[in-house]
Amino acid sequence: MNQRNYQKELEETILLHTGRGEVPGLLLHSCCAPCSSYVLEYLSQFFKITVLYYNPNIYPKEEYECRVREQQRFIETFPMKYPASFIEGRYDTERFYQMAEGMEHLPEGGERCFACYELRLREAAEYALRLKLDYFTTTLSISPMKNAKKLNETGERLAEEYGVNYLCSDFKKKNGYLRSSQLSAEYGMYRQNYCGCIFSMR
Repeated sequence: MNQRNYQKELEETILLHTGRGEVPGLLLHSCCAPCSSYVLEYLSQFFKITVLYYNPNIYPKEEYECRVREQQRFIETFPMKYPASFIEGRYDTERFYQMAEGMEHLPEGGERCFACYELRLREAAEYALRLKLDYFTTTLSISPMKNAKKLNETGERLAEEYGVNYLCSDFKKKNGYLRSSQLSAEYGMYRQNYCGCIFSMR
């Protein structure tokens, strides 16, 4: 079986809607402002975006608050064809620690991280359903450290469960990660040096 080209699938979805003159609504889960920068630059040409900042994994609280402020600042200052709106999700850290129970000592990039993908994507799917948006997706695939295949498989499984379309992506493709680094520098963004949770900090 050939490996799926998620970037090509995304482009085909965009072409489908632009060909019909449609601008679908998209719930975009964001992990941080730097990762969202290129994704917003790219997708805001084609979608009306609601950015959901839902990351109960982030430790400590001061780090969480710093990232929230940076996300809001970027959305307010970055010019977009279709301006994005912003929602701050709940900082329900207990939910994250319950999810991670028994997996605390697993290495980065393994099963604990996959469970964390699902935790955040599930919240994104619930918001997309509640807000009656056409799609949901996440900025997470822009990171070279994140497993795009696992992210997309999780998103598609949740899409079936909630009855909301998942927008497949691999945003690191076409120099997406490089562009996010350029935009981060251009906008003087705070860039953290760890993924966010206490386990990645260690």
